Amino acid sequence: MTVNILERLAKSEFRSRFKLSAKDKAYIKDKGFDTIKKHAQDFISKRIAPAFIPNDGKQTPMRNHPVFVAQHATACCCRKCVEKWHGFKKGVELTQSQQEYLVEIIMEWIKQQCQDI
Repeated sequence: MTVNILERLAKSEFRSRFKLSAKDKAYIKDKGFDTIKKHAQDFISKRIAPAFIPNDGKQTPMRNHPVFVAQHATACCCRKCVEKWHGFKKGVELTQSQQEYLVEIIMEWIKQQCQDI
């Protein structure tokens, strides 16, 4: 399932523009994938999972953390994108399993971007 959605996202002109910078990769190498995954879990649970997000569509910066970049690349950046690409309805709190699914996609994208480190 994860591979299928990543293949679909890679065909999107907008989503395919996102790449991790050398600085992002160095940060990942320094912190390790386990820490990056914890960051992804935290960002998803606090910024994406709630049923109503006051600043939805603007809550995820485009840079300054590899998970933020990955969220945009994987359409896990706001509830509108999550609904469009992953089918999880806006206005309904994400379940733990849905959150884990989004984190899995984010981490898979990051690992694909980091094959050279």
